[in-house]
Amino acid sequence: MTGKEVQAFLKEHLVPKKLYKIGGSHKNRICLEQTEKGWEVFFRDKKEKVGTLFFRDEASACQCFMEEVRKIMVSLYGITWVPSV
Repeated sequence: MTGKEVQAFLKEHLVPKKLYKIGGSHKNRICLEQTEKGWEVFFRDKKEKVGTLFFRDEASACQCFMEEVRKIMVSLYGITWVPSV
């Protein structure tokens, strides 16, 4: 899975863009970002990265990112999608 595939999936499932940022960071959003050392999934709280998870490959980072967005959707809206196997 790639960042573009994740973005298409989230758009298809009507996940509000205000919850996430792919390819960078934005305050008060869950973020997926490529770095020099690999990939990071984190929450940006104003100026700080919170709960940063590091991954060597894009597919693993995307899978984690999708799960974090799914959790946010459940907690905020009480809705989700069936996780892929």
